Amino acid sequence: MAEEGQVIGCHTVEAWNEHLQKGNESKKLVVVDFTASWCGPCRFIAPVLAEMAKKLPHVIFLKVDVDELKSVATDWAVEAMPTFMFLKEGKIVDKIVGAKKDELQQKIALHAAA
Repeated sequence: MAEEGQVIGCHTVEAWNEHLQKGNESKKLVVVDFTASWCGPCRFIAPVLAEMAKKLPHVIFLKVDVDELKSVATDWAVEAMPTFMFLKEGKIVDKIVGAKKDELQQKIALHAAA
């Protein structure tokens, strides 16, 4: 189950829904990384995200492979990888498209504090 300080991979729609629900109930910031195994920038940003997850246990980090969970990617209108969605209590508060490390850190700091 969800561990603090790590990026949680969601491999089924059920797991995705469960983690999303937990995030909503906890009122914590949820950062979702929509990724793909064939995506170079996704591979570049993955260790950066893992490092952030270690430093920010009060933020929930989820990872969704768009090829594995096509329906989730479609539901969230993900069109490019990586796409990062920032959720608070089930609402999208922000979004970044692309492997932008500095912007990612800034947005996480901004929304985690809010």
